[in-house]
Amino acid sequence: MKNKYHFAFMFLLILTGNSYAQKLSKIEKKIITSVEKNNVDARSFLEEVVNINSGTLNLEGVKKVGFVFKDAFDAINFKTSWIEMPQELNRAGHLFAETSGTKGKKLVLIGHLDTVFEADSPFQTFKMINDSVAHAPGGNDMKGGNVIILYALKALHENGLLNDAQIIAAFTGDEESAGKPLDISRKDLIDAAKRSDIALGFETSTGFNYATVARRGSSGWEVDVQGKRAHSSGIFSENTGAGAIFEMSRILNSFYEDVKGEEFLTFNPGVLLGGTFVNFDAKTSKGTAFGKSNVVAQTAMVKGGLRFMSEEQKESTRNKMRDIVANNLPNTSATISFTDSYPAMEPTAGNQQLLKQLNQVSLDLGQGEVAAYDPGKRGAADTSFVAEYVACLDGLGTMGSGAHTPEETVNLNTIEALTKRTAILIYRLINQ
Repeated sequence: MKNKYHFAFMFLLILTGNSYAQKLSKIEKKIITSVEKNNVDARSFLEEVVNINSGTLNLEGVKKVGFVFKDAFDAINFKTSWIEMPQELNRAGHLFAETSGTKGKKLVLIGHLDTVFEADSPFQTFKMINDSVAHAPGGNDMKGGNVIILYALKALHENGLLNDAQIIAAFTGDEESAGKPLDISRKDLIDAAKRSDIALGFETSTGFNYATVARRGSSGWEVDVQGKRAHSSGIFSENTGAGAIFEMSRILNSFYEDVKGEEFLTFNPGVLLGGTFVNFDAKTSKGTAFGKSNVVAQTAMVKGGLRFMSEEQKESTRNKMRDIVANNLPNTSATISFTDSYPAMEPTAGNQQLLKQLNQVSLDLGQGEVAAYDPGKRGAADTSFVAEYVACLDGLGTMGSGAHTPEETVNLNTIEALTKRTAILIYRLINQ
């Protein structure tokens, strides 16, 4: 109920006249007028792109959505390019739209075209629930954020405010399941960041008055254990030892007892198999195990995920896990391996400064204060790949609920206010 009343209060502030007008320049008031004029079109555009399935593995659908956005950016004089990925990555590619110039801060605005809803998903179409909320597959995560980017830039273009500014709108086609290797699938995004000063990410908003200054990184890990296959009557003997499953149990319990506890650090074993023989298919995340109660298990495996706030925390945790894995029970052996996925987006001073600037924009618009969201509650995102090179702010997209589920919604009444906020923030950044 708290959120319901908070939203109602915010919309009352936004809709009751010009209490913020004296805090905006004449040019900024013109930007606001353009956003308001285009808002009906923005909502229609969102419905159009939501109704095109773009599950990550629907390569044709991802590209189709990308070219709808490409046409829209062409219409506001951005230089657009579709960047194909190598066939072996099985990913559609990325859309980049760019203006060139030397004025003010150089920006990269980050969105993604793909969703978690593949072509065979029963959840496919945009459908209004009431006058302000729609069920929309990928409408909140994150086609709504893409629309905010487009229509904020459209408002600036209509007022002739993008001349001599460098802005790169980067829409990846595989954020929900990044193509491997990452040094190929994220190369163009990282290159864009290296020639920019600031990255703004338009992933799902965590609330009207929050933004993201930090995100945890993610890493995969796998433990493989070998024991001595023997009749169970000999378990724990000097000749037979403990077996693979007891050794795996020791390792996981030691992780729980000795590694957990640091702020923002989590690790989760997602799948576990043990027995005489095990088989696991990494592509489908499915596996089988065979064993008997009178046979000591000779093999076990577990795959899991690790979340961390910094590279230092990641490496420290990995070293603790390695030490535990190496301290084996009798007649067993174990190895652990790690795979990198998303790096951490640390809460730098530059990120905090961007939050301060966004907060001032929001106050000047009469939209209230904007605070930093708890990074422990946010997943990884594409901004994490560029955080090493530029100051970042994320969570600037649309509001809704149920992302990644068949109940995903997007609140259409937030689009206009959030687009205003984005347009004014970009205007001020490119004029610093």
